[in-house]
Amino acid sequence: MPTQTRYPQTAENLKRIADNAANAAAKYRGSDEKIDIMAVTKTVDPDKINFAIECGITLLGENRVQEYLSKKDSYDKRGQVQFIGHLQTNKVKYIINDVTMIQSVDSLKLAGEINRLAEKNGRVMDILLEVNIGGEETKSGVDKDQLFVLAEQAAELKNLRLKGLMAIPPVGCGEEVFEQMRELFEALKSKKLANADISVLSMGMSGDYETAIKHGSTLVRIGSALFGARDYTKKQ
Repeated sequence: MPTQTRYPQTAENLKRIADNAANAAAKYRGSDEKIDIMAVTKTVDPDKINFAIECGITLLGENRVQEYLSKKDSYDKRGQVQFIGHLQTNKVKYIINDVTMIQSVDSLKLAGEINRLAEKNGRVMDILLEVNIGGEETKSGVDKDQLFVLAEQAAELKNLRLKGLMAIPPVGCGEEVFEQMRELFEALKSKKLANADISVLSMGMSGDYETAIKHGSTLVRIGSALFGARDYTKKQ
């Protein structure tokens, strides 16, 4: 723990989230299953993010390329950055050497560009396929009926490593939607695709992470419950 509590509410929030996640895992999951807590950093000041890292957070989730570029040099290097927002192909080049995973791959076009730039930069990029599990027109993500086609195509790209799935279930949806994601995840794992290590189900945010853990999530993405309500008046 940090020696000086600069953000006592953030420290308190993180303890509560970690306790809730551990309790949900103990109630619904195997004792050996690890649940990762990711801090979602959209609109959050780097100093507060670094404080969360001092408190034990190891994963940071970035939503916007431009915002990330303006903040990345201020981050504590102990934080591992993953990209979780909608990603345009023409912006992949700005993050290819800085992030450890891209969670929001939803098309072969995007997968191909990530693969091309990963090869150019001499690395293999871990990815998740984002599923539009609620079929919402306002959200990105591959339709669940097209998921396995995309997974097989992505698995053929040598500079990608398919690690699993990501989803944002609709607000207020029933638990059956979370269970559908678990079923898709298990079905993908059973395919044993080349260039794949299916081990990550990124599902659950501030309002539903305990439900997500109940239904198989291995990584929950927490923003407002950790850092407080977002200030959308800040320049991005």
